[in-house]
Amino acid sequence: MPFIKDRQKAEDISAVYELKEKLGEGSFSEVWVAQHRHSQRLVAVKCIHKRALKGKEALLENEIAVLRKVHHENIVSLEETFETPAKLYLVMPLVTGGELLERILERGSYAENDARPVIQQVLDAVRYLHQLGIVHRDLKPENLLYESPGEDSRILISDFGLSKMEEQGVLSTACGTPAYVAPEFLQQKTYGREVDLWAIGVISYILLCGYPPFYHDNDTQLYRQIVEAEHEFDSPYWDSISESAKDFISHLLQKDPDTRYNCEQALQHTWISGGEVLERNIHSSVSEQIQENFARSQWKRAFNAIVVLRRLSNKARDAEDEEEMEDRATAAGETR
Repeated sequence: MPFIKDRQKAEDISAVYELKEKLGEGSFSEVWVAQHRHSQRLVAVKCIHKRALKGKEALLENEIAVLRKVHHENIVSLEETFETPAKLYLVMPLVTGGELLERILERGSYAENDARPVIQQVLDAVRYLHQLGIVHRDLKPENLLYESPGEDSRILISDFGLSKMEEQGVLSTACGTPAYVAPEFLQQKTYGREVDLWAIGVISYILLCGYPPFYHDNDTQLYRQIVEAEHEFDSPYWDSISESAKDFISHLLQKDPDTRYNCEQALQHTWISGGEVLERNIHSSVSEQIQENFARSQWKRAFNAIVVLRRLSNKARDAEDEEEMEDRATAAGETR
């Protein structure tokens, strides 16, 4: 069954791109660094094996439909699709800046003012999604990537595998990552775009202290905390954080989705819109908690992109050196 309805890109991808090196792989897909044969531009290509995808076709169709619909500077875009009888290829920009939490660990200093623009960019992108009637449903730090290693790099939302368009009907399926799901998920109620705002509240909390607002080794207890929206701003971790930031988070971590901030309200809150924040360096405390509460193995994907690019660069340099040596040898032979 073809996934690409218009069939405009049904040719083999090798006619347009050269697959260079594998970035990583999952249960039914691989991600490669590829180079456009004419422009030489590097991209990321997700190669999906159709046979391994059997039974999950609807999820992929939905992801492709969503990605084709969105065009925003803070969202990883789908540039092209290719399809053969055995494989489907999704071409996306090559994102090399690493994952959000890893970048915090790498910083020399870190304060509220560094977390605020990240959340502002995420809110702006999610507002755009909601205006299109799209609910992401799986917002979490691992799905927030920096476009490049530069300090002024944009943050990008990725992974739309669980996203849903509201026009497809009432949302009621429980999905997402447990620590970030909203109370209405766990109460088996119908839900809407408000679940994304809850997740942004959880992410904001983590960015300012390094640990999640809801945590328990026992899933039942974790779910009870979430359903009751039980969160605290513990001392000493929150002593260096402004009351404005705490107020912002509290408006997102509301048990009742009707009282929870929407994107517009969140963007207008003083903590986001440019109000005064505390500029104390919280890097040491936040980094310690991130390393204690989040497995570094989850960041392997981001590191791979940087390592592969470096390896490709070295290969290109070696090839140039080899070519130069051959030219010199040829020239020397001609002068004899």
